[in-house]
Amino acid sequence: MSIQITTELIKELRDSTGVSIMQCKKALEEAEGDMEKALLVLKKKSSDIAMKKADREAHEGSITVKTSGNKTVILTLYCETDFVARNEDFVNLANTLTDKALNEGVEAMQNSSLELINTVVQKCGEKIELGKVEMIEGDVVGSYVHMGKTAVLVSLTGGTAEIAKDVAMHIAAMKPAYITREEIDEKAQTAVRELFAKEVSESDKPEDIKAKMLEGKINTYFKEQTLLDQPFIKNPDITIATLLSNNKAVIAKISRESIG
Repeated sequence: MSIQITTELIKELRDSTGVSIMQCKKALEEAEGDMEKALLVLKKKSSDIAMKKADREAHEGSITVKTSGNKTVILTLYCETDFVARNEDFVNLANTLTDKALNEGVEAMQNSSLELINTVVQKCGEKIELGKVEMIEGDVVGSYVHMGKTAVLVSLTGGTAEIAKDVAMHIAAMKPAYITREEIDEKAQTAVRELFAKEVSESDKPEDIKAKMLEGKINTYFKEQTLLDQPFIKNPDITIATLLSNNKAVIAKISRESIG
């Protein structure tokens, strides 16, 4: 004999899953009032819903950064609209996944993330997709997150967490393409040289002056694109290289991510 589906039973299922009252009622009806079976029905439905949304685009979302001891995790979670990115269930999911990555490791979190994600997909009605997840380990790590859409982690050898945070904030604002000049490959140098060579060729200056103009333009361009050469946004009188040197710090690792 099937269990009577009461309001209390529906409420109990809703409290434990967070899905809508109508979905809970339908799941209990399908499970003939059996709570365990109803939970399985909802789990299967959440997976089915997620599969149907798999080919949809997810370009919105949020970036979460958390630190525990000497471990810092940066996690990107995508959804379809900014409305859902601000939804409490989505925010809680991002925090839960980040906590799991910190406590259990990135790979273990990724392996168990699908069920958690699918449950929120069922609630929100949008595709949700786990993006980049990275853990940085170090005693001197600073982070900067802007509006949940841009995040930078900086790990230093030497220095302080405050200096690391300042460098992270600078990177988020200035978006350098390179950390050092040594990172600039020949392809990039050739492309920039060709770009400015065409510009300089239109000048009526003597060839030797044109050559100096070309080198000056190339040098200025890469100086603006290279982190260590950029003037520090909080004190433009010094470069990032000087800031680090003054604080006996060296960049160990940088991780950055942005949405939109």
